[in-house]
Amino acid sequence: QVRLVESGGGLVEPGGSLRLSCVASGSSFSITQMGWHRQAPGKQREMVAFMRGNSDANYADPVKGRFTISRDVAKNTVYLEMNSLKPEDTAVYYCNSYAFPERGPLQLYWGQGTQVTVSS
Repeated sequence: QVRLVESGGGLVEPGGSLRLSCVASGSSFSITQMGWHRQAPGKQREMVAFMRGNSDANYADPVKGRFTISRDVAKNTVYLEMNSLKPEDTAVYYCNSYAFPERGPLQLYWGQGTQVTVSS
């Protein structure tokens, strides 16, 4: 099946920046949408940003103006540029993708997540 692997998480000071990456791989698949969710301790998982194609971007209100999603369709990769980070951005960030596997209908796939910690 489709595999999603995130990278780029880590520890950053408030006001700093991080760039997350997610690469999709598999024997044969076609992606229709890629994006990011996050889950902080004691909170429900929430949508952060997603993109259809390589230009139709959507953002959750708390990150608008600070985060930017981009996608390299040819490389099956999605990025999340996070600027002006706040302690409340601390969470595990999960990559997700809607894709057609080699055989079968459209499915939603999730990565394992990458930890982002905003702290002094």
